[in-house]
Amino acid sequence: MVAALCIFASACTQETQNKFGRAVQNWTGTDGVLEIYAGEKLVKRFLKIDKLSTANATSGSQPRPYRFGYGVLDANLNNRVDSNEKKVYFEFSDYSTSYVFFESPN
Repeated sequence: MVAALCIFASACTQETQNKFGRAVQNWTGTDGVLEIYAGEKLVKRFLKIDKLSTANATSGSQPRPYRFGYGVLDANLNNRVDSNEKKVYFEFSDYSTSYVFFESPN
């Protein structure tokens, strides 16, 4: 069984392997953090993000130049979810937004 799985995985293209990896990650979830920068200054942080998605065109299959997701807005930038901070929907441009997305080490 393990050998068959290894052969199957090695026969897949890199993109197929990436999609499979994202599917597993989306199923298991992550504790992602998104930080938005203006120059070198941190201006927004979203916590507890399970995934970022790329928007697809309404007609056709071309991806749109923005990403979106849901996360808790860390209004005071203390890297903790406080009682007054709520989960929100967000979007940002792939072209003009300086951002870092990572899994929370906490």
